[in-house]
Order: sequence, then structure tokens, then C-alpha cells
Amino acid sequence: MHYAKSKTILSAKNGMNLYRGCTHGCIYCDSRSEIYGMDHKFEDIEVKENSLELLKKELRKRPKAMIGTGAMTDPYVPLEKHLQYVRKSLEMIYQYGFGFTCITKSDLVLRDLELLKKINEKSRVVIQMTLTTADDELCGILEPNVCPTSRRVEVLKILRDEGIPTVVWLCPILPYINDTEDNINSIIDCCIESDVKGILCHGMGLTLRNGNREYFYTKLDEHFPGLKEKYIKNYGNSYSIPSPNNRELMDLFKSRTSKAGILNDFGEIYVYLHKFPQSSYQTRLI
Repeated sequence: MHYAKSKTILSAKNGMNLYRGCTHGCIYCDSRSEIYGMDHKFEDIEVKENSLELLKKELRKRPKAMIGTGAMTDPYVPLEKHLQYVRKSLEMIYQYGFGFTCITKSDLVLRDLELLKKINEKSRVVIQMTLTTADDELCGILEPNVCPTSRRVEVLKILRDEGIPTVVWLCPILPYINDTEDNINSIIDCCIESDVKGILCHGMGLTLRNGNREYFYTKLDEHFPGLKEKYIKNYGNSYSIPSPNNRELMDLFKSRTSKAGILNDFGEIYVYLHKFPQSSYQTRLI
């Protein structure tokens, strides 16, 4: 971990990243890609030490909206336990009447459950959880330093019971590893049981670029001997790595989610995630 100053904290679309880098160790993580220009080791998380000060200034002048985080770095990395940058940002989001959504794989989100409920009562909260495999043992290989899928499903059910809506990211689906009907069916079963509002899936596969490709192949050699050569033969240096089962699995995904009344269109889910209730608390605090 190291600290750095930041010039801004919110994007034009109200995206927020308090940290850069991650220690979850997911073998497929696109955020490792060179294109993002990270000038430090990925596991050496950069903490934006002035982020809370910047956030307060932005919230005081921006129109009320959903504040989102987790697109580049999971906000609930282990160091958040003691730094509490996310929690402190949530306190400000509540104070200034904004909404909140995040993408995470961590059950640490439950630490802030009462605060999330308060925000949801005043404006709106949607928690997004990534699920890649229903097999906890495989999960331990693909995402070694974060809670297993079974625990994430428990979190989804707790959030459901507490009135917090949820969306699941069904990705990535790795060719020859978790691209099976059994896996997709099992994850959808979990989503139905958890009453998730939507499941985001851009296709059954993953993306590889310079930076994350090399790390991914190293992990394939470590855990799936011989599979790297199959990837190289079938995909070369392609960015998009679709599963050979993509069509069948996407048909299964769309059929089951539609039947269950779960949103499965990216555009519709995007609108759902960013919709801010106009009747919510509007007074600007100074």
C-alpha cells in the first residue's frame, strides 16, 4: 500500500475510485492491463489520500445522482477494513442525499449494511456482486483472496432480506474452465433464490490484453497445465476470448432469466443502476 494525491475523485458520470490496484488475486482481472497506465505493482494498492476531501467538494456542488464505484478496483479490498475510505464516503453520500451503487466480490460490504439501509431509505442503493463459478473450490483458484461464491450468495440473500436491491455480474466465463451448462444453471439458480433484479452478461468468455494476458497465462500454467497452449492456438493475441459454447450458453442465460423475470439486457440494467429517485431528499447541506 502507498498513498498518492489525486486531482479529481468523481468522473463526469459520477464514478469513483478511492483505490488503484487490488489484492483479491483474480487470475483474469482486466485492470492489470497496461492500457490503464498503472505505474506501480498491481498488488501495491494506491490509496488516494485526499479523496474524501475531494468527494466532499464535489458532492456539495453536483446535482443529486447515483455515485458508483468498483469498475476498476473492488472498493472492499481488505485494507478498507481499517482505512474505511468507503465507509467515510458513504457517510458523506448519505449526508448530501446522493445514491450509491458498487461492484464487489467481498462480504465486507455487510459491515456497512446499516449505513446502506439509511441511504436506501433517503435515496437509493443497488449492490452489484460478481459471480463466476458456483464451485467454491474452483472459485478459490480463480479468485483466491476473496470470499467464495457460497458466501457471496449469502450476502445477496441478506441484502434481499434487508431491502437492498442487487444485480449480479456473470463474468468472466473462462473457456474450458467454467463455461458449462451446469455452472451457468447453478449461478442462475442462486440469483433466482436471492431475488436479484438483473444479471449482467456481455457474453460467455473473457478479454485479454497486454498485462493481464501474461498474468492469466502464468496462472493457467500453475493450475491448468496445458491449457495455455490451447488458448494460444485457438485465440492467439485476440482481445475477445469467446467460449466455444457461447451461443448455447447465452441462449440458456437469456431463456432462464427472462422466464424468471430477471433483467438481462445491459441497457435496461444500466438505466436501472443509475436511475435516481426525483422524490428523494433534495436539500443541499452546506
